[in-house]
Amino acid sequence: MAENEEVKAAAPAVRGNRKSRVGKVISDVQNKTIVVEIMSRTAHKRYKKVVKTRVRYAAHDEKNEAKTGDIVRIGETRPLSKRKHWRLIEIISRGE
Repeated sequence: MAENEEVKAAAPAVRGNRKSRVGKVISDVQNKTIVVEIMSRTAHKRYKKVVKTRVRYAAHDEKNEAKTGDIVRIGETRPLSKRKHWRLIEIISRGE
């Protein structure tokens, strides 16, 4: 039993598979918060017409480095506030 405890203590903490998304920053007005919009196109189940959908996520931006128009990658994290469950991972490209 002592061996098993040592192995568990030596192993790094494993986190679950966290989702990541790529989207466009549509708002950076709030302090340390950005709003990221992710557009997707899916076929309607019955009518097969291609429908555009959008989802907006509030993401934490610790250094206030993302600006409106930037393409960014956000990742899941623990709940930071009522609406913020995502964190800025990287800025892929800068907007105009």
